Amino acid sequence: MSEMQIWQGRQDPEDGALALRWHDRVQPWQGRGEPGVVLLGFACDEGVRRNKGRVGAAGAPLAVRKLLANTAWHLSQPVYDGGDVCCEDGDLDAAHGRLADRVAAALGQGQFPLVLGGGHEVAFGSWSGLNRHLNGKGRVGIINFDAHFDLRMKLEQASSGTPFFQIAEQCAAQGSPFNYACLGVAETANTAALFARAEALGVWHVLDEAMTPTELPALLNGLDAFIARCDHLYLTIDLDVLPAAVMPGVSAPAARGVELAVIEPLIAHIRASGKLRLADLAEYNPSLDQDNRSARVAARLVHQLTK
Repeated sequence: MSEMQIWQGRQDPEDGALALRWHDRVQPWQGRGEPGVVLLGFACDEGVRRNKGRVGAAGAPLAVRKLLANTAWHLSQPVYDGGDVCCEDGDLDAAHGRLADRVAAALGQGQFPLVLGGGHEVAFGSWSGLNRHLNGKGRVGIINFDAHFDLRMKLEQASSGTPFFQIAEQCAAQGSPFNYACLGVAETANTAALFARAEALGVWHVLDEAMTPTELPALLNGLDAFIARCDHLYLTIDLDVLPAAVMPGVSAPAARGVELAVIEPLIAHIRASGKLRLADLAEYNPSLDQDNRSARVAARLVHQLTK
């Protein structure tokens, strides 16, 4: 099924124009249009395979669209579907390049790209598109809600565990600062080597156990300090940051995780800064989902990022 064919669902004509759902409003992206949101799929889990994870995230973009289709429409801006970038030949570098092209093109037209991964290797392609669009103008901050740093060193090949190390290398090569915040880190899921690398790279991180509703004021203060150092923000959400009961459909379900009651106000705060240029969701795996619970959460987060 193609991307646009998935946009169908319930109709409630008795309630008139106030009964619209996403499938009523999403339009195909033609390369131009009134400023709004461009959904881009990254139907790829080659990085997950290389990182010895459980594959299946390549099916996420269509699965999330399917749940979004029947989501009630409350937006005041248009939403376009820009189609999927696939990686069926195993050439992850080429797939990253194609995603970067689409992200940069959408940004160049004044749109907000929202990328639906795919494994967290999506992050390098997303960031590369923003980096190309900005062309060295302004300081970029990366905010990652994630149980993992994803700072593994790229040896022979990139993977879902290497994207932020790749970005750090690219920043060093072009002489730009690497401003990276990783929120929701699980101590048990990251080796001492990864913590040391994060320290050496100046990463601001918060452990999952410190991300609770009672700590929300402190988290918002820390976020304000990070945002103040940046001109542009890229938000990436690895869905395995959420508790396994809420997000079972990921390669590595969280033993603890961070509640939506914490994640959602942080997203709202980031959006309210006026600096958010790009966002993506990563690691949803439909083959591991239970009763579409994870897809529903992913769709809710898309709604939070666009309303």
